[in-house]
Amino acid sequence: MRRASRRSWLATVALVATCTPLVASAEAYALIIAGLGGEKQYEQRFRDQAASIAQAAEKLAGDKARVAVLSADKATRDNIRRQLRAMATTLKREDSVMIVLIGHGTFDGEEYRLNLPGDDITASDLGALFDQLPARDQLILNSTSASGATTDRWKRDNRVVISSTRSGNERTATRFAQYWMEAVSTSAADTNRDDVVTAAEAYEFANRKVAESFKADVSLATEHARLEGKSAARFQVARFGNAILATSDAQLSELYTQRVSVERDLETVKEQKAALQTDAYYDQLEGVLVRLATLQRQIDARQTALGRTQ
Repeated sequence: MRRASRRSWLATVALVATCTPLVASAEAYALIIAGLGGEKQYEQRFRDQAASIAQAAEKLAGDKARVAVLSADKATRDNIRRQLRAMATTLKREDSVMIVLIGHGTFDGEEYRLNLPGDDITASDLGALFDQLPARDQLILNSTSASGATTDRWKRDNRVVISSTRSGNERTATRFAQYWMEAVSTSAADTNRDDVVTAAEAYEFANRKVAESFKADVSLATEHARLEGKSAARFQVARFGNAILATSDAQLSELYTQRVSVERDLETVKEQKAALQTDAYYDQLEGVLVRLATLQRQIDARQTALGRTQ
């Protein structure tokens, strides 16, 4: 095959192979915590944000029992500890878990605290509890003020950590959670239109919206979000349309799981492009794309079958 024709063919295969969202078969869990508002407007805002993010998480998980919400008077330090310890015994290694913190945080130069009814909970306490979670894929979103103080402390190789501020010194009430809620509740953040919103997409959307809101107010931005972790582009935070089918079908989920693995192989090949001879690169790329195309046909067939029987 001539090189130009081969590249054109490979591009076509790549387009076909990536038109369906990646959905893993492992179970997804979530914990959303809305801390103390202090004022009526914040109390209501935090509850609404927690409820909307929880609804999106329930669609992602396919089971309300795997999504827990602690807000208002239920968001106590003891309840948070109890819930996280329970999740540590329930989660399996192949599962994913998302934890979202909403509210006000403080930082005294040494320790971060999430404001709660009764005693506050510290970053050290939360970090120790997070480290007990066995899930292979983890996302922690701390959308509170001063949340940047927790980013470096909580980051791990298997964990994506997002904070609404870049340090503990950005201490005013934040806007990030409002736009994260929008990112997971609508398809606005689904930039590649694959019916899946990843952590990376939600982060970019919320970050952009925060910046736009300060610009619209003609005011100086008081928060600058941070993201740490390598798997943000893979970690799913919302599903829409056909992607929801895989939540309840084991066969389709397994096909998507295989596709996730092949997608990772594809990224590996692309990363090696500069180090490979041209023919060797396209040989490897062709092999991976053919595998993706084969899986895509199986996924399409299964989705058609499910669509006809539901």
